[in-house]
Amino acid sequence: MTTVGEFMTTRLVTMDGNATLVEAAQEMRDSAIGDVVVMDGDNVAGIITDRDITVRGVAENMPPDTTRLNQVTTRDVVTVSQYDDAVAAADLMRTYAVRRLPVIEDGRLIGLVSMGDLAVEREPQSVLADISADDPNN
Repeated sequence: MTTVGEFMTTRLVTMDGNATLVEAAQEMRDSAIGDVVVMDGDNVAGIITDRDITVRGVAENMPPDTTRLNQVTTRDVVTVSQYDDAVAAADLMRTYAVRRLPVIEDGRLIGLVSMGDLAVEREPQSVLADISADDPNN
């Protein structure tokens, strides 16, 4: 059995829910990532993606320089443990139609597993794995 902990990302970028959309977008740009885990203290409050900023924020005419992450963050995040089976994690992504799962251990965020991580691990010859393993093009 391959576990989530064997290939999860531990290079995490987190932000407080009071940060603005502009701050999150700049962090994503600077870190070459497409998502930020939104925190409320030590607890995961949600996840915001570059698509969330665009669709839930900008497209709804919310001013990005004053709109807070808490206003557009995806809440009720599905999480996994580093000891969970990778296939079970993929099934959770399919069931909940999500592309990322925070990895929690003893109530603490320790990693993030994405659909791309699973593809690289489980189907290295797939197009998704090829794209996910490549350097960002931004």
